[in-house]
Amino acid sequence: MVAITASMVAELRGKTDAPMMECKRALTEAEGDMAKAEELLRVKLGSKAGKAAGRITAEGVVVCSMDQGAGALLEVNCETDFVTKNDSFLALANAAAGLVAKHNPTDVAALGLLAYAQDGFGPSLEDVRKGLIGKIGENMSFRRFKRFASGSQLASYLHGTRIGVVVEFEGSDAAAKDVAMHVAAMKPVALSSQDVPADLVARERSVAAAKAAEDAALATAAGKPVQSAEIVTKRIEGGVQKYLKEVSLFNQPFVKNDKQTVEQMLKATGTTVKSFTLYVVGEGIEKKVDDFAAEVAAQVAAAKQSA
Repeated sequence: MVAITASMVAELRGKTDAPMMECKRALTEAEGDMAKAEELLRVKLGSKAGKAAGRITAEGVVVCSMDQGAGALLEVNCETDFVTKNDSFLALANAAAGLVAKHNPTDVAALGLLAYAQDGFGPSLEDVRKGLIGKIGENMSFRRFKRFASGSQLASYLHGTRIGVVVEFEGSDAAAKDVAMHVAAMKPVALSSQDVPADLVARERSVAAAKAAEDAALATAAGKPVQSAEIVTKRIEGGVQKYLKEVSLFNQPFVKNDKQTVEQMLKATGTTVKSFTLYVVGEGIEKKVDDFAAEVAAQVAAAKQSA
């Protein structure tokens, strides 16, 4: 059996806001698998278990650059929040975004080969990165980037250094900027319901079905009537459709005026949004969580053995 540590429980609680004991039970049932435990909580607790799922622990910055009609969004990671405020680290990140916009590298490796010098390091961006690792004493890496040069208008928004959005559009600059801010706040996964990735839809349907099965089991145990298969199917599909509206940009209530959807706001301003890109620092990265108590105990044990 996998040992469930306090740090694992704390990590799951931080992701889901679920009660501590529920987190421990879910981790035990999932045999320590964090993703599976999170899904188990969603089945048991519904939306309550997902409201903090956007909390990301990995560190770094998201930067944006615009250069003669082309744009770039770039994420650079580091080990601690302290380094994200370092002037040399920030200069490296912003320079890298500018190089993406100007030179259109094919990938992170190609980006590193571009000419750049800073802080006495060079002649390539990769040489500067390695030099700063030695100077600052902390690892850093270019994680991902996207370049925009389709000929559409571009609007960007950075929420501090942790969230970045670029919107490709035609129409009102002000409306597009508002959409970029909306995306940063509401984090849609697609433009419309039809564009939501199939794997996300399948996962949501699976969660809704598991929740319906649990409700039926509880009703049976309590001697209450169980809903018909037809009603259960409608409930599941209703839940999926609700989810699709919640995560598609055009269907979301506009953050500046929740009486209208984003789609309605865009129509009123004569604006067409063709795409959006959202980067959140550390999204999808599992940050190492140290078990401090275990580490101290190990050090004490080692000290006793060497004495």
